[in-house]
Amino acid sequence: MTTEPPTSASTHAREARIAALEQAATERILVLDGAWGAQIQKHQLTEEEFRGERLAEHPQPLKGNNDILCLTRPALIAALIGDYLEAGADIVSTNTFSSTTIAQADYGTGHLAKELNLAAATLARSAADAVTARDPAKPRWVAGSIGPTNRTLSMSADVNDPGARAVDFDQVYDAYREQVVGLYEGGVDLFLVETIFDTLNAKAALKAILDLRDEGHVELPIWISGTITDRSGRTLSGQTIDAFWISVRHAEPFAVGLNCGFGAEQLRPFLAQLAAAADTLIAAYPNAGLPNELGEYEQGPEAMSTQLREWAQAGLVNIVGGCCGTTPEHIRAIAQAVAGIPPRPVPELKPTLRLSGLEPFAAT
Repeated sequence: MTTEPPTSASTHAREARIAALEQAATERILVLDGAWGAQIQKHQLTEEEFRGERLAEHPQPLKGNNDILCLTRPALIAALIGDYLEAGADIVSTNTFSSTTIAQADYGTGHLAKELNLAAATLARSAADAVTARDPAKPRWVAGSIGPTNRTLSMSADVNDPGARAVDFDQVYDAYREQVVGLYEGGVDLFLVETIFDTLNAKAALKAILDLRDEGHVELPIWISGTITDRSGRTLSGQTIDAFWISVRHAEPFAVGLNCGFGAEQLRPFLAQLAAAADTLIAAYPNAGLPNELGEYEQGPEAMSTQLREWAQAGLVNIVGGCCGTTPEHIRAIAQAVAGIPPRPVPELKPTLRLSGLEPFAAT
């Protein structure tokens, strides 16, 4: 799949936004938006509302496919983006966490994957530009959200066959390639490869991004965000924090960090470990505490923002935000809590041969 070469005007505007982002990251702690699911669920949309006119006759149920709303309820998605921007988010993410052919296949909408990404990025770009125009001193940026898909490359799909896989690397790469092109054409400023539980899936996404750059398109910053699945401090595919970082460092990301999995209190020690290991920006956006027995997140804005302020004061972070259960109220409180606190200085690490499998290895 190819994408059209950018025009000189669009290239200049995009490069200017990227330069402004990189400069802002040296001056202050940046704030990402919060959860999409929590905000969409508040509207209690019906099956018919998920379908809209566009997909009224679609043969499979669509309720719960939040990404499809970029096509069927664009005004709603634009309003939710606006809520986060007004709350103080510097960076808004696109509503595309599941916008790959692989993830959308569950709803029979895989053929719409590129269109979903293009539409979502366009909505976010328009909203961010409108707010920036009103307040040029505080520009806003758009991160193209790239989720992990609902398939894994590192683990068997059959307990009786360790070699069984539901997908192969080329299939995952192709799915991410389509997503990356749609996000790029829609005008995102950076790529956010997030909620990584399988590093091999993430590598397929990173290859798709790097290939786009190698084809002569504007090099967008890459933000990589992993997920710790239990208190052992490992990803679902078994890597430690340090091993995970070594595995993705070749992409030279603008930022690396953690999201989801835990609330801020539980995430802190793993974040500190990553901050000590990584010579790039550190980003984190935890859940609003741990879920209760009904799967609901109950930590309020004040409690969560107090914890993230401590992270900032301890010099652990460059970018903060919210994941599951967070709302514009959480983001407003977080933005206020970290305002004026200097961002974490990026350390210079001694050049050393570093390798990783499930564990890290550094030559001495």
